[in-house]
Amino acid sequence: MAYDKFNILKSTAVPLPIENIDTDQIIPARFLKATERVGFGDNLFRDWRFNPDNSLKPDFALNNPIYSGKILVGGKNFGSGSSREHAAWAVYDYGFRCVVSSFFADIFKNNCLNIGVLPVQVSAAFADRIFTAIAADPSTALEVNLPEQTITLLSTGEKESFDISPYKKHNLLNGFDDIDYLQSIKQEIQEFADQQKF
Repeated sequence: MAYDKFNILKSTAVPLPIENIDTDQIIPARFLKATERVGFGDNLFRDWRFNPDNSLKPDFALNNPIYSGKILVGGKNFGSGSSREHAAWAVYDYGFRCVVSSFFADIFKNNCLNIGVLPVQVSAAFADRIFTAIAADPSTALEVNLPEQTITLLSTGEKESFDISPYKKHNLLNGFDDIDYLQSIKQEIQEFADQQKF
């Protein structure tokens, strides 16, 4: 399998209530030399996480020990900018399995779906409630239910539905990338090919 299967995720979350976070902020261009998906998490939000002397910036959310979890909650228009796949790779490699935002850039969203990170788009009002809940209690947990396509703020029971293409949903549930999916239907492809007359 290309990545871990995604079914139901219950986790605390790291809040990043900044709008228009672009892919160069997610993974700066100087770290794009590798072609494999490993090691990019070390440089996720590199310029926001580290000072020039490589010391940690303690006021940045990812460096704050009160925040943890497999869910990143970002501001509106998350993942804008260039189409680099490395931004999604960095999110996954760092350990996040879900990003929540009130709006995603399309290319970033699709890059996430291709590697096992679930982008959950919610209403601006629901995103604000999540940020407020985490600010009040950093141990606040969310439940992301892919089969039912819902996200729930467990402290209050508030819930919203989210959209996902049936194909991408199937792949996430099975841990498939596009090649894995084709491999899974190899028999059907062969049977179809055998039925054709050339």
